[in-house]
Amino acid sequence: MLADETGLPVGIKSAVGDMAFWHELARLMRDTGRGVDFVNIDGGEGGTGASPLVFTDAVSMPFRLGFSRVYTTFAQAGLHEQLVFVGAGKLGLPDNAVVAFALGADMVNVGREAMLAIGCIQAQKCHTDTCPTGVATQNKWLSHGLDPTLKSVRAANYVKTLRRDLLKVAEATGVEHPGLIGTGDVEILTGQSVATPLHEVYGYDPAWGYPSEADRMEILALMAGTAPQGGSAPAS
Repeated sequence: MLADETGLPVGIKSAVGDMAFWHELARLMRDTGRGVDFVNIDGGEGGTGASPLVFTDAVSMPFRLGFSRVYTTFAQAGLHEQLVFVGAGKLGLPDNAVVAFALGADMVNVGREAMLAIGCIQAQKCHTDTCPTGVATQNKWLSHGLDPTLKSVRAANYVKTLRRDLLKVAEATGVEHPGLIGTGDVEILTGQSVATPLHEVYGYDPAWGYPSEADRMEILALMAGTAPQGGSAPAS
């Protein structure tokens, strides 16, 4: 109803616990052809310090487990190409982001890492309006601790470095873009002697996790500089 009234994409942002909701959503989308445009999965390891510490430590599934279960639910229903998948939960680190893309994320949200770049010290006072570094406060005196001119450069450097590292990993795996890294390109290490491909760890069909064929072609055109100006860009 919201999408019909506004013409805007409508989605869900949630951590993952009980899977019953996701199974019901996939069933309804399959049977009615109506549903959400995007799904944003938050990992249980996320959080900026505004919630109780027990939430970060023990509530909801870690990103990789929660995301893979939700993606699998929609993939088994043949719906995964109809949604944009977004991930969050320490995905501002390049190795974590690569795994997220391989699992099927089209985009990643970056929060904590960008905040650290501009001076956040994780004082866990976000909700009190008394952030000592001025990052998460409306208090005029405390906000003097945040120099936008200086900190904007630091934030930009962080984003540039993240993008550079992701592209370097993509090059190392022989693809043009990190969104084209597949589950067969990533192995999860157990101890010092066991390595298991990502699709085996999370029960994926090896074909899952990639953008659609049309999106792949558009990504390749963009990376080659041949995409038309003003054209739509893929979500990855």
